[in-house]
Amino acid sequence: MVNVAIFVSGSGTNCENIIRHFSGSGSVRVALVLSNRADAYALVRASNLGVPTAVMAKADFADEAKLMGLMDSHHIDFIVLAGFLLMVPPFLTERYPRRIVNIHPALLPKYGGKGMYGHHVHEAVRASGDTETGITIHYVSNVCDGGEIIFQAKTPVLPTDTPDDIAASVHKLEQMYFPEVIERVIGEVF
Repeated sequence: MVNVAIFVSGSGTNCENIIRHFSGSGSVRVALVLSNRADAYALVRASNLGVPTAVMAKADFADEAKLMGLMDSHHIDFIVLAGFLLMVPPFLTERYPRRIVNIHPALLPKYGGKGMYGHHVHEAVRASGDTETGITIHYVSNVCDGGEIIFQAKTPVLPTDTPDDIAASVHKLEQMYFPEVIERVIGEVF
């Protein structure tokens, strides 16, 4: 059984979708949902689905003994960042090489890096006049949004689209593809 941890900072729609995707799987289970924010609704979603949750302050994510102790106590093999707004520390990427994936709400390398998350991305896409946007699923490295790209999916941006319209289109892609790509990557690694 491959034990997955999902790191979250927000509402958790992708987190819930991933948990549901793997529920009943004989080979993969979401063993932990971890957040840097006690008020992240993702924790409620996970708890309602019977998945253990934990909260760590930002400073504790940099504490190798604390973070690795938590990962080890849940026998974590693979990590998914689903709306997680902190950089993971280098010791984590070293411990889990090519076993940490992230989803980004744009077609990297465009609109990536510090400060480019959520609605900020969709506003930048709208302001640029781009005719398409999408999602990028990538391995996590020590460079913000700089890991090797695993998968991208595109959606058109219409001239009349608002940032909210763009967000809705991107969210559909996230829901459609993120769990499947995670499953494929896990299958290649384990």
